[in-house]
Amino acid sequence: MSYNLLKGKKGIIFGALNEDSIAWKVAEKAFEEKASFVLTNTPASIRIGNIHELSRKTKSIVIPADATSIKDLDFLFEKTLDFFGSRIDFLLHSIAMSINIRKGLTYTSLNYEFLRKGWDISAVSYHKIMQTAWNKNAMNKWGSIVALTYIASQRSFPYYGDMSDYKSYLESVTRNFGYFWGKKEKVRVNTVSQSPSITKSAKGIKGFDQLFLFSEKVSPLGNASAQDCANYIITLFSDLTRKVTMQNLYHDGGFSNTGIGISEIIES
Repeated sequence: MSYNLLKGKKGIIFGALNEDSIAWKVAEKAFEEKASFVLTNTPASIRIGNIHELSRKTKSIVIPADATSIKDLDFLFEKTLDFFGSRIDFLLHSIAMSINIRKGLTYTSLNYEFLRKGWDISAVSYHKIMQTAWNKNAMNKWGSIVALTYIASQRSFPYYGDMSDYKSYLESVTRNFGYFWGKKEKVRVNTVSQSPSITKSAKGIKGFDQLFLFSEKVSPLGNASAQDCANYIITLFSDLTRKVTMQNLYHDGGFSNTGIGISEIIES
């Protein structure tokens, strides 16, 4: 069912790769709610993913861009603003990658060059995107910027590795840049702390299946699906949440406020 929540709104969605991606589901839902948008990802991700299929389905265009490259981001925003002929209303950052995790390196044996690259891709890219949008005066008043995070940013999940640190930085950028965006254009900046979701990046985390099941049992409402997350993000893009900013918003079925679902653990 469509409520026309995003009718007339325009944006950029970073990170859609395939049908499992949260960004993919956000794009589908945004289209359903009558938004227009540009899809973007790295050239390599575009080659291996199905983003052009999503583009056809949502009547959007694809502009390749490496979110760690200021040159690419400048090009992306210039082309987007030219395409729409106006400023935009929303941005989604759904980008995450840990080379250390991919290489099977634990938190106590990190390769620091891998860490630097992963930090740039997963977290600093968020600042770069917002700074580029800022410099180009790209956001309409009362716009919305959202990034995806996970509770490992604030609690210890040993196998989440250096990704935990990236997510902590992401949340800090949200608070700090969110202040300036609010003062300048009344733009909202938030992170959504999502339940474990079965995506390409998640599948590379050791013990992810067990973590997913544990979270499902502990959370009073169970894990929030990727589709649930997309639905929630749409409300953050809409005018219904104009006074919500600089927040880390938990969308996890209650996991973040549950000590332990002891009866479920004993029964299992």
